Amino acid sequence: MNKYEFSLILKGAPELTEDLADELFKAGCDDGTPGTCNGIFSIDFHREANSLEAAINSAIKNVRAARQEVERVEIAAAAMPQPV
Repeated sequence: MNKYEFSLILKGAPELTEDLADELFKAGCDDGTPGTCNGIFSIDFHREANSLEAAINSAIKNVRAARQEVERVEIAAAAMPQPV
């Protein structure tokens, strides 16, 4: 398995509270770091999976389990898997 780095940007502007952080952790986002900047709530993930698509899909599923919605996914070019 490979480790993939990406960020999920959440819809709206939920406040990052201790309760929400706990909910995200319990929903399976324990490999993500939640934070807010300029009113934008994001979770930076370092997730192991068989593919980038599988990593992103499982992270979105975990966020939804915490009753939050994802607006978009951001991936830094440097974090993309390098061709072999």
